[in-house]
Amino acid sequence: MSLDNEKMLFQMPVELRWRDLDAFNHVNNANFLTYLEEARIRWFESIGDPWVTDTFAPLLAAVQMNYRLPIPYPGTLMVELVTERIGTTSLTIGHRITSADGATLYADGHAVLVWIDRASQRPIPLPEPLLRAASK
Repeated sequence: MSLDNEKMLFQMPVELRWRDLDAFNHVNNANFLTYLEEARIRWFESIGDPWVTDTFAPLLAAVQMNYRLPIPYPGTLMVELVTERIGTTSLTIGHRITSADGATLYADGHAVLVWIDRASQRPIPLPEPLLRAASK
């Protein structure tokens, strides 16, 4: 995924923890998704307006992850989020996990989030604050 044609939403450093490792002494692939989830939540929180309420919430509809290289320990990573696509009820967020200096790409892909009405469990239009933040 090239970030050149995408709109950068958020960048977050991640300091690796010993408990992130697997039996092969590199970061377990399941933790990649945890890093991305944390970055998405921090980006949502940075918007400053409601992205989740008692009446609406995002659901993770799909995740695509390309594991490029194992992540060695110790180290610091950079998680980058970009706007790939803004739909009526969904937002596709591209992601990259790199070394802190950006020189090594460990993983890339995207996640699709759909906003739903909590009562009906049906998709709803994206919240206006989210549309503004994803379009900037």
